[in-house]
Amino acid sequence: MRLSKLERELLEQGYRFIAGLDEAGRGAWAGPVVAGAVILPFDAPFLEEALAEVNDSKKLKPAQREELFEVISNVALSIGVGFVPPQRIDQVGIVQATKEAMMLALSQLSPCPHFLLIDYLELPFISIPQKGIASGDALCLSIASASVVAKVCRDRWMAAMDKRYPGYSFASNKGYGTPFHRQALMRLGPSPIHRHSFAPVKRALERHP
Repeated sequence: MRLSKLERELLEQGYRFIAGLDEAGRGAWAGPVVAGAVILPFDAPFLEEALAEVNDSKKLKPAQREELFEVISNVALSIGVGFVPPQRIDQVGIVQATKEAMMLALSQLSPCPHFLLIDYLELPFISIPQKGIASGDALCLSIASASVVAKVCRDRWMAAMDKRYPGYSFASNKGYGTPFHRQALMRLGPSPIHRHSFAPVKRALERHP
């Protein structure tokens, strides 16, 4: 993916450190919502070639994401990752939990970004200039890079949870609502990492109080 017109314009306006932010796991029934934040060296001549294969993480195969994660980790000026657990999602709702994950990821960046490009959302109560962009992970290299980081980190976490809570196939479905996951949920009941506020999990709780 090449730099977007917006990213080039921001660079020309003097915004040197531009952070892209995106999330993974927003619609899953289990596991955390995870946000990635990435500052890329936009003025580096090798950047677009190094990240040519970067795209919205949902359009990439797992092996591609893993490979690109390593490339992004080596190329980026700074990377942050924020995890918000299912219990917090149940308390505040998925939108607020997503914003909290992004704030956690943002807090890990150094240097502090001059501008934020965020997939869909905007973050309240921060002084950094920002712009929420619909389908930003398919349009902006920085957001697409953040989407890869968030997705890989979350997928690795869910694969580890598959060993702790066998029977739900978390390693393959990553907590999303596949037919097998639905059947396992009704058969076994919710695990400690399921989101009790989500309707399919609520129904399973009624069956397994």
